[in-house]
Parts: sequence; C-alpha cells; structure tokens
Amino acid sequence: MLEKILAYNKQFVENKGYKEYITTKFPDKKIAIISCMDTRLTALLPAALGLKNGDAKMIKNAGGIISHPFGSVIRSLLVAVFQLGVEEIMVIAHSDCGACHMHSEDMIEKMIARGITPETIDMIRFCGIDFHAWLDGFEDTEKTVKATVNSIVTHPLIPNDVKVYGFIIDSLTGELTRIV
Repeated sequence: MLEKILAYNKQFVENKGYKEYITTKFPDKKIAIISCMDTRLTALLPAALGLKNGDAKMIKNAGGIISHPFGSVIRSLLVAVFQLGVEEIMVIAHSDCGACHMHSEDMIEKMIARGITPETIDMIRFCGIDFHAWLDGFEDTEKTVKATVNSIVTHPLIPNDVKVYGFIIDSLTGELTRIV
C-alpha cells in the first residue's frame, strides 16, 4: 500500500494538485474542532460543516475526547487559541463510535496476542499507567461530549472568552445534534 501512496504523491506534486489547498497556518474561521479519528469522518465532517482547507484546526483522536488535562489535545487547543487566533471550539463526537463500549481488558488481550509480553504490561502498570483510565472507552456519547466540553470550559489555561460547543454528528448523514 505504501508504494501506491508514494506513487500517487509523486504525481500529485508533479501535477500541482496542491494548489487548491494552499492556505496559511491560521484558521480562517477562527475555530478548532475536536473530533474522532473515525474514517467515516475524514471527508464527511468538513463537508457537513461547509469547511474547506484552512478554515479550522482539526484535532482528532480515538473518541474525540480529552483523556488528560495536560495532554496533547489540551496542548493543541492552547496553541490554537494563543498562537493561531482560535476563538471558538467545537467538540464533535459521532454515532456508532468504535470507542464506545471499548474495554481495556480486551485491548490488553489483543496486545498480548500480538506479542506484547505480560511482563511489559505489568511494568507499565508499575510505572503508574492506569490501563482502565487510559484505554477504556465510554458508554454514553452524550455524557462524554458534555464531560469533554466541561473539561475545556473549566480548564485553568483556557480563557473565559473562548466559546465551546458540543455536538454529535451522525456518521452516515452528517446531521449535527447540539449537546451543550
């Protein structure tokens, strides 16, 4: 697969396919979006929101959640707000999310089946990693959106004038439902 991607990339550059995507690092609409890495949202989410390249800062991870108050998602939001002029944040979860009902025990079993040793798992636990807190998914998408919005709104480094909204997008139709 990598060879096909690299061959396509070479043609893309040679044909100047990049020209329609040229923009600056500053989001034109002054908005950041936290969303899930789900493949169904790659093109659907921007299309459903009417966004083009350069309009928004997109922060994606498994579940579209903030798993640590000083982790990479909050860091990205701080850069977006203080360095790139973001004034609004949208948290957008989606229907039928793979992180919903995900359990750390199942993932640990899969790790071991793929060659990660139980000793490695134990050592990581000994180092203070709580696999349940880190790898468990969620049971209620709406509650998760509310919790993520709340963790941004109440974060000591996010200014009070930044507006934060929560939504769930239908992963088939793109319809948004406002949560918070």
